[in-house]
Amino acid sequence: MEVKTDVKERILAKAAELFMRYGIRSITMDEIAAQLGISKKTIYQFFTDKDDLVSAVIEQETHKNEAECRQFQTTSKDAVHEIFLAVEDFEEILRYTNPMMLYDLEKYHPRAFQKIREYKYQFLYESFLENLRKGIENGIYRSDLNREIVAKNRIESCFLIFDPHIFPHSRYSMSEVNFELAMLYLHSVVTEKGRKLIELYTEERTKKLSHESNA
Repeated sequence: MEVKTDVKERILAKAAELFMRYGIRSITMDEIAAQLGISKKTIYQFFTDKDDLVSAVIEQETHKNEAECRQFQTTSKDAVHEIFLAVEDFEEILRYTNPMMLYDLEKYHPRAFQKIREYKYQFLYESFLENLRKGIENGIYRSDLNREIVAKNRIESCFLIFDPHIFPHSRYSMSEVNFELAMLYLHSVVTEKGRKLIELYTEERTKKLSHESNA
């Protein structure tokens, strides 16, 4: 049983790596099998077809992201810091994510894409609502915000990054767009107290990036 579980986890890990790096449409079951050094028949022991495998990968990745978001909620210094931590984590993901992955999901794997929708408007929505609640309570965010509208706006702005019509990937860096949209969001909701925190964490981020580029 442990051996089977290990094989299934290896398949999921390799499929996730290949899908995110090259996009979903361009990766075949044969290629996944070849990369793992196993037969395609072995993959079909665990997944009925490519669509089933894609759904399993998306489910695994969303669960992983949920765990990371919960960690940011508990380790962040404040609501603004939580957003900075999430932005930094998303930048790491974007570094090895093919910009066409979301498009491939929506067009060719609607069942898996539905999992993304559920993740957005169940877990992420509640997470942003809670972040707004904390920020308002601590005087970091404005008290006159309609939290439901603001949370939904933030969710959609996060996924604009992947839209090639709005931000052509040949022209825009996804990481840069990610940061700019996050800063637009924060500046639209913070109080003066929150603005000072944005300046503090931006300065810390700049120093960190400078250090990394010089390393």
